[in-house]
Amino acid sequence: MLELRPGCECCDRDLPPDSVAARICSFECTFCADCADGVLGGLCPNCGGELVRRPIRPAAALARHPASVRRVFKG
Repeated sequence: MLELRPGCECCDRDLPPDSVAARICSFECTFCADCADGVLGGLCPNCGGELVRRPIRPAAALARHPASVRRVFKG
């Protein structure tokens, strides 16, 4: 199950679980759409993998399996 991390690792922008602006790689590194599409050019700076839109967990499932509160910020 995805962690659904709460913020962009590049700019620290908040990315709530229902955000359509969240992008992730296959290792779940998390970035906002602005950073992913702009400065990062669609590639994860950590692994080199493709950054894609993070799926939104349905509300009922989110209640049972909440999003992570672990924030990763590398600035």
